[in-house]
Amino acid sequence: MNSNAPHPYVGMWVTRDGYVRQELRADGRYDEARGERQSAYQGDYQISGNDITYQDDTGFTADGYFENDVLYHAGMVMFREKAKD
Repeated sequence: MNSNAPHPYVGMWVTRDGYVRQELRADGRYDEARGERQSAYQGDYQISGNDITYQDDTGFTADGYFENDVLYHAGMVMFREKAKD
């Protein structure tokens, strides 16, 4: 993989009901929306293998992991949002 290519987990991750939407950006930042509340949580993330660690801008930390193209984070199950045609 080209060192300038984005990490394969970069993109939008969404709960099945669409209530939580988390964008993992290529710059190592994330932006999470909850319901109608845009940017409810923002901060930095780091990925090591299939594990992800978050630190939001208030200092709160959390973690999760990826398995079979599903993100498990804070009791949530999130799926990669498919690109719209």
